[in-house]
Amino acid sequence: MVVDLLRNDLSIVADEVRVERFRYITKIEAGDKKLLQVSSHISGKLGSSWHLKLGSILEALLPAGSISGTPKKSTLEIIKKVEGYERGYFSGVFGVFDGESFDSGVMIRFIEKADGGYIYKSGGGITLDSDAKLEYNELLDKVYLP
Repeated sequence: MVVDLLRNDLSIVADEVRVERFRYITKIEAGDKKLLQVSSHISGKLGSSWHLKLGSILEALLPAGSISGTPKKSTLEIIKKVEGYERGYFSGVFGVFDGESFDSGVMIRFIEKADGGYIYKSGGGITLDSDAKLEYNELLDKVYLP
């Protein structure tokens, strides 16, 4: 469902959107732990002047459905209601734009500067079938400094 959501979101800004590779696993060294990351590769074609609209493209795609969950609109409404505070950045992107290409990624863990200090934010994939203790332990596994 999430891959289809991302494919659909990308089709808002790109043509010829397709899933190049579906559900492949990458091993990640996380300190002394080994994590498995499940990914899919989705591609699309942007027009030749895409770099002039980079901000609009990002605005149309964020927050990323891989972070918000699906269905995106109602999930975002539920999160806002449950959390009871203005989240600010839901997540964001980081990247390097050299004038010709934009190499980027979605931030699922980041440090936010706040009044009086910093807040470390880390997300997880909570579903209807999630076990709160297992999700918390997974979050602890993913909070590390390489």
